[in-house]
Amino acid sequence: MDILVAGGHGQIALRLLKILAASGHTARGLIRKPEQAADLQAVGAVPVIGDLENDPTLSPYVKGADAVVFAAGAGPGSGPARKRTVDLGGAVKLADAAVEQGVRRYVMISSIGAHDPAAGGDTMGPYLAAKGEADAYVTALEALDWTIVRPGSLTDEPGTGLVTVRREMGGRGPVPRDDVAAVVATCLTTPATVGVTFELFGGSDPIDEALGGLGV
Repeated sequence: MDILVAGGHGQIALRLLKILAASGHTARGLIRKPEQAADLQAVGAVPVIGDLENDPTLSPYVKGADAVVFAAGAGPGSGPARKRTVDLGGAVKLADAAVEQGVRRYVMISSIGAHDPAAGGDTMGPYLAAKGEADAYVTALEALDWTIVRPGSLTDEPGTGLVTVRREMGGRGPVPRDDVAAVVATCLTTPATVGVTFELFGGSDPIDEALGGLGV
């Protein structure tokens, strides 16, 4: 598969691109800064230079892809305005480009709490609101085979390959970035995850089994 990952230099994205490339896929990462290209190439990925936030369309970058993944984020140091233009606007722009190019598969890395932004207060609320609105936009598009992954608190602990997934919203718990990347990669080839929004935490179930059970 040819897979475009938006936000290609992010911590989860680099892990994901490495997994995809090692599995024989064409792993392309959309990045804004040319100086980041070497980091993508080091994990076997193809850097694609483009501005998720400011380019009027992402269609040229999506062209030729079999699937897209939204792994971008404005980052913890950004204000509410950039949460709207990146976490929401970028996800919408990627979805629109996928529809325009006839790319059905769309996997979104969202966040726990996106179902209830008000609970995030002044600090997290704007981020969760942007994520929630982005999720709603994507899931309303009939032209997409979407999956929304809402990871728990991200850690840099080594991945275990064991997770807990749940379709009921409102859980809490940590999850290694390694395992988030592995779950997203598995989602791309797991039909049971299409049309599903789920929370993701560290747990005791092998990833394949956990995701395969989502469609039951």
